[in-house]
Amino acid sequence: VQLQASGGGLVQTGGSLRLSCGASGEAFNTYTMTWFRQAPEKEREFVAYIRGGSSHTGYAESVKGRFTISRDNVKRTVYLQMNSLKPEDTAVYYCAASRTAILSSLRSTTAYAYWGQGTLVTVSS
Repeated sequence: VQLQASGGGLVQTGGSLRLSCGASGEAFNTYTMTWFRQAPEKEREFVAYIRGGSSHTGYAESVKGRFTISRDNVKRTVYLQMNSLKPEDTAVYYCAASRTAILSSLRSTTAYAYWGQGTLVTVSS
């Protein structure tokens, strides 16, 4: 699976952005798709996931209620709608794909074999 993230940019506090991650390859609907982010000098952290079969979702507490993850299996694309953005949301956002069946592992980068190149989101105060 090859992943291509897009949609990042500069936005003011309180604004919105929608990130997209397009995938190539077979059986996109069998992959859990996840967004991570990495701020300068910080470790990469989990943001949100969406399962392949059930479309069950999970969110980091820091984004719950503000971000929404969704997917379009026909278009082989996963989205991250980000509302009420804060300066602390500034980071490079990465999409990742996994076929792991272990729900508890989905918030860890180690569960993911496939990664996109990242897209920069900057929220100005």
